[in-house]
Amino acid sequence: MKQDLSLDFQFKSSIKQVWNALTDSDKLAKWVMDNDFKPIVGHRFQFRREPVEGWDGIIHCEVLEVVEPHRLSYTWDSGGENTTIIWTLQENKDGTVHLHLDHNGFSKVQALGGAKYGWTSMCGQLEKVLVEL
Repeated sequence: MKQDLSLDFQFKSSIKQVWNALTDSDKLAKWVMDNDFKPIVGHRFQFRREPVEGWDGIIHCEVLEVVEPHRLSYTWDSGGENTTIIWTLQENKDGTVHLHLDHNGFSKVQALGGAKYGWTSMCGQLEKVLVEL
């Protein structure tokens, strides 16, 4: 049975700033990892970091959906897990942004736990990147 991860984050930045941090390759590298991302449906790209024992350091992805500045989706294929990322952005009345992450399709409990830890940590880094903008 496949398992899904759902996380919510709040940022005191504009929706445009959060969207840019999700879709600009250079900004994305500051809080996720090196990449060759382009916000174009069908674009195949990779996230890359140093390999570790048992992992080559490469995440293979393909952009599935781009609805600026509200929704972004791509595949996430790494370590035998082929999952899907969906980012949903909503601007709140007070000017803050609600960022919702669905990371769907995990077959291994360990991978789901790793993703939860990883995304929580990376979105903490995202907050620091947004402060710099």
